[in-house]
Amino acid sequence: MTNQSDGQLLRAFRSGDRGAFTALVTRHESALLRHARALLGEGSAYEDVVQEVFLKLAQVPLEVPPECNGDAELERLHLVAWLHKVTRNACMDVMRSEARRKRREHDVANDDAQAGDFGTVELTDTRAVVRRELAKLPVDQREVLVLRLLDERSYKEIAEITGKKIGTVGWLISVGLKELGTRLEPLMSGEKRAMASLERTGAPLRLDVVQGELS
Repeated sequence: MTNQSDGQLLRAFRSGDRGAFTALVTRHESALLRHARALLGEGSAYEDVVQEVFLKLAQVPLEVPPECNGDAELERLHLVAWLHKVTRNACMDVMRSEARRKRREHDVANDDAQAGDFGTVELTDTRAVVRRELAKLPVDQREVLVLRLLDERSYKEIAEITGKKIGTVGWLISVGLKELGTRLEPLMSGEKRAMASLERTGAPLRLDVVQGELS
């Protein structure tokens, strides 16, 4: 079943094959969890958000447009765009709710305490540091970096998922990489310039150090 396209799995699920739905969840859950976590942060309800997304898919199975039928890549892109859009919208709802509830609560002291001293960071803490510094970026930068670096989405896909123009997506990636590189420079002295580099060809970024630490 894992060899079936997303379109085939969707059609099978609409016909009553529950195993097809399980295959879709297995195929796409990790990417959605990364997306939701990038928006909501660690210790949040990001896992619940993703479960709600799949529940919505289960309740009203997505139909593949006629123009995509039979083309495995177009079927995949259609489903991926839908899943990420629903995930993003659900995360935004959670963020708005949290903002209203905690509008006056901002623990600056805790942020400073978490920042710590890069000079004392052990190698085993590298991943946590990278995640922490990524979480400090503005949400729009954080979101596109996760979609680009971890999921290797194209600029066009990211633009469709976020509702932003392709040029804006490129700018956010560039600015986000530069800021993240600045924050991590004391930790990754051997990769000082890697995260400030943005490929202009549209091919997936080869930022192996960052990808490895954030995966």
